Amino acid sequence: MNEHSYDYDWIVVGSGFGGSVAALRLAEKGYRVAVLERGRRFADDDFAKTTWQLGRYYWMPKLGLKGVLGLTMFRDVFVASGCGVGGGSLGYANTLYRARPAFYRDPQWADLADWETELDAHYDTAEHMLGVTEYDEDSPAGELLREYATEHGFGDTYARTRVGVFLGEPGVAVPDPYFGGAGPQRTGCVRCGSCMVGCRYGAKNTLVKNYLYFAEQRGVDIIAERTVEDVRPLSGGDGSEGYAVTHIRSGAWARTGRQRLTARGVVVAAGALGTNRLLFRCKLAGSLPRVSDRLGELVRTNSESILAVTGPAGGPDFSRGIAITASVYPDPDTHIEPVTYGGGADSQSLLFWLLTEAGGRGTQPMHLALNMLRHPARAASAARIRNWSRRTVILLVMQSLDGAMRLKVKHRLPNGSVVLTTEQDPNNPNPDKIPAAYRAAEWLQANLGGTSQAVFTEALLSIPTTAHILGGVAIGADETKGVVDDAHRVFGYQNLLVCDGSAVPANIGVNPGLTITAMAERALTHVPPKLGAAAADGDSAASNKQRKVRNGNRRARSTK
Repeated sequence: MNEHSYDYDWIVVGSGFGGSVAALRLAEKGYRVAVLERGRRFADDDFAKTTWQLGRYYWMPKLGLKGVLGLTMFRDVFVASGCGVGGGSLGYANTLYRARPAFYRDPQWADLADWETELDAHYDTAEHMLGVTEYDEDSPAGELLREYATEHGFGDTYARTRVGVFLGEPGVAVPDPYFGGAGPQRTGCVRCGSCMVGCRYGAKNTLVKNYLYFAEQRGVDIIAERTVEDVRPLSGGDGSEGYAVTHIRSGAWARTGRQRLTARGVVVAAGALGTNRLLFRCKLAGSLPRVSDRLGELVRTNSESILAVTGPAGGPDFSRGIAITASVYPDPDTHIEPVTYGGGADSQSLLFWLLTEAGGRGTQPMHLALNMLRHPARAASAARIRNWSRRTVILLVMQSLDGAMRLKVKHRLPNGSVVLTTEQDPNNPNPDKIPAAYRAAEWLQANLGGTSQAVFTEALLSIPTTAHILGGVAIGADETKGVVDDAHRVFGYQNLLVCDGSAVPANIGVNPGLTITAMAERALTHVPPKLGAAAADGDSAASNKQRKVRNGNRRARSTK
């Protein structure tokens, strides 16, 4: 098949932190690129005003809900994930940290490179592209966290959050402030706190405002509301002749509008769950039989616990600011961040039940019932909905301690789709509960005169929640140890890459968006420019500015 017979040179499946990098960098190298995204495209004013607007907030396409938040229940974890053109950046908490030191030393990949050095320049690029800055205020929730940390001897770890938000003058629109005027107009943050519902003001540095904006400027086709169901090498074999990618209309019960596109190469970046599902489906269907049997292993969650403390009526309004404004470290492996949904997220209270630390798998329902009988007033308070999001501090607690599970196929449906389940690593299971999270919640409850809650799966079933599912397609030395190599190339295939959170081989210990972006930046440097493409890489004002920023950062580090 000659080069001109393909529909595209590269097809990217997904438009999140990895897929958006792939789209832009491949286009800069002169390739014709298409992005297939299962979610819808949002303009700023398309996002939900409140989480009661179910169709704009939740992702349940079979029910006609095509918002930014998907919820998936497994045996061992309850997963929140993003959806839409821009992927997780649409509804994440803007929080962009570099990985903790243990991440680079994890034995799964430590021998393959000096990762801290390897990723350093790519972190620089990612930070510039995503407009990373330190938040400039101490929020009411942040002040409480600092008081807690000071009282318990780790106040020196308090820091304002590194975020991807244009702080600017509140509500004032200005020409692009990041890329020498080459990017879209931006508006200063109004501090409404609704970042995770979707920024309606143009302040949040979603991928639509940077990577995907410049990708489309370079001719990338972004095709929304299309779910990929098969990736198959043309002429069989290892993909050296290219691939056929079959996709359907997202959420369709009938008249799926099945279509087939061909490309020389494919980048799978459908998020950790989406990528694992797709590769399992293709492996079992015989489309990609060479995918390593390690598929689905080394799945991690940042070892998270998500709790909440709701203050009494008339207490502080915790919604002002942005989603996450500060953090502390009670110990080197534990990171606590206070989170807000803003003032329009009272429906989220339905996900939180009375906090109950006692119990475990099998016994948790009994302990929850006993706790509710002992503390009926607290149980009633935990069930209140009105003004919940204004009165509530959510505690996101993450640990960098090693823990893992695996995804495996539970059922294969008649249409070829797979239903996945989880299985804990018997030697290093992910924790059901994190004591440090409960201690922080107890302190906040006592100081606010409020009520502590946990996500219902943890309160009722001792199943933790994560917004940071990672792994399953981990980097490894060979196909017996991982699914992709250190350049994110799938073992056994040519021009087939995985560039998203599924390729992350170790526990990051902090919000993973920046690390996924930096890893994708590095992976795409291993793809050569298209033959005959005239100086395609680096022509844009954005690319020139990136080089200046990277060089300046390197010079600054060399003088320290």
